[in-house]
Amino acid sequence: MSKDRPDKSVTRTDAAQPVASRAEIDAFLSKVREMAPAATAGQRGRLAFALDATMSRQPTWDAACQLQAQMFEEAAKIGGLDVQLVYFRGLNECRASDWVAQPQRLGALMEKIDCRGGHTQIGRVLKHVRKASEARKIQALVYVGDAMEEPIDDVCAAAGELGLLGVPAFMFQEGMDPIAENAFREMARLSRGAYARFTPGAAQELGELLRAAAAYAAGGMKALTDLSARRSGGAQKLLRQMT
Repeated sequence: MSKDRPDKSVTRTDAAQPVASRAEIDAFLSKVREMAPAATAGQRGRLAFALDATMSRQPTWDAACQLQAQMFEEAAKIGGLDVQLVYFRGLNECRASDWVAQPQRLGALMEKIDCRGGHTQIGRVLKHVRKASEARKIQALVYVGDAMEEPIDDVCAAAGELGLLGVPAFMFQEGMDPIAENAFREMARLSRGAYARFTPGAAQELGELLRAAAAYAAGGMKALTDLSARRSGGAQKLLRQMT
């Protein structure tokens, strides 16, 4: 496979969070400033960047192609990041790219992909990330999607397995679908990650969330805390849940 084409097939196997008080947040931030980064010293963080590429996602896919560079920019301030693109589309297509270290390469990979009609395959994404992290540690999964069309118990079980491996899932929902929200929140909780929703077409909201997840993958809770202290709304949303 060409290293610039995302054509690795993934192995085929088949109520809102309460907002913490200011005192609680301050106490938590004080504690996590001393925590070790997610990545091993001397190694770059690894982040699986998973996207629903079914037809309804085309507008946000185009935005994500432009915003993904912000993940690398934030991570570069901390120690760097390697990213693997994972996506699904059509009737039975779920693929993963090679790991890339440059935003230009990831952007080029994404630009080659067009969205196609089909149902969600989130379970396959989670199983792929689990298997990849068992081979070599992945610090975080970012998932961006707008729907959930699979048995919720199955995907929640897979999310729980990620939590046992120490791979938090950052579940970012486009839009207001209540079924997707319920499932995404539970997957985030079981994996010890975080959930956030953004308005369709809101590039700034999605960009802040991607930067926050990248900061965590590259530098752990300390990096996420530092980004929150710079008044990043995305980082603040994630921190409130990762206590």
